[in-house]
Parts: sequence; C-alpha cells; structure tokens
Amino acid sequence: MSNDNDIHHGRHCVFLMHVHLIFVTKYRREVFTKEILDDLRPMFASVCADFEAELVEFDGEDDHVHLLVNYPPKISVSNLVNSLKGVSSRMIRKKNYPSIRQKLWGGALWSPSYFAGSCGGAPIAVIRQYIEQQQTPHQMRQTGRLCRPRS
Repeated sequence: MSNDNDIHHGRHCVFLMHVHLIFVTKYRREVFTKEILDDLRPMFASVCADFEAELVEFDGEDDHVHLLVNYPPKISVSNLVNSLKGVSSRMIRKKNYPSIRQKLWGGALWSPSYFAGSCGGAPIAVIRQYIEQQQTPHQMRQTGRLCRPRS
C-alpha cells in the first residue's frame, strides 16, 4: 500500500479503507515520553506491514496513542489491534524504560479496551443520498419481465 489517497485493488475487490485507532495505557498511567513514542512508531509500522496494511499517521500523549491505518478488507480490525498492542507491549517492556517500570506492573502496557473508528471517503449523509437516488427497477409484471420506464 502506497498512498493514503490511492484506491487499492485486490483479487476480487477495489478498496480504500482507513481506521482511526486509539490505545490507552493500563490504568491510564502517564508513562510515555517522546523517546518511547519514537520507538513505538516503527513497531506499529512493522506490524501493519505484516498485515499488508499501512501506518499512515501516528502520534500520542503521555497516556494514549492515535494511529491512522490504511488496511485491506481481508483483515479484521480486532486481529490487527491485538497484534499491534501485543507486539508493542512486549517490545517496549523489553527496553525497560524507567517511566513504565515504575508506574506499570504485571506485564501489561495497554488497557484491554480500544477505540476504532472508520474514517475517510465521503460523509455518511452524502453516501446515503447517493444510494437513495439510485434508479430502482419498477415492479415486475406478471410475465416476470421488468417494466421499463416509458420515455
């Protein structure tokens, strides 16, 4: 996947799907520093690449992170999230950062919950209007053929 504006082609589909993810630290502890966030970025990008997805944007604050991921329809968001959180937690804990060691215990970095919001493309109201304006075929006649509108 190359650009966040590119429409991608799969074997049997054409797609452009983005998800906004938010992960919160366990107990909402303020443990992240710029150094830790800088270490998280390539970890998340690597996991996304393993899923044939793309980390479009990443940033965070001291107790949570935001990710914008461009992903194919063949993967489930929950599987992607589980890998992102699991891999990053193991790798960050191996680095033994003092802020994490002092404020978190028991091997967990992330809260078990997360936010996932679909984003990108046209607003829902525009899509709804487009669908409503489709030309529905007229009622079937008793012969089983579709009625064509008279010109």
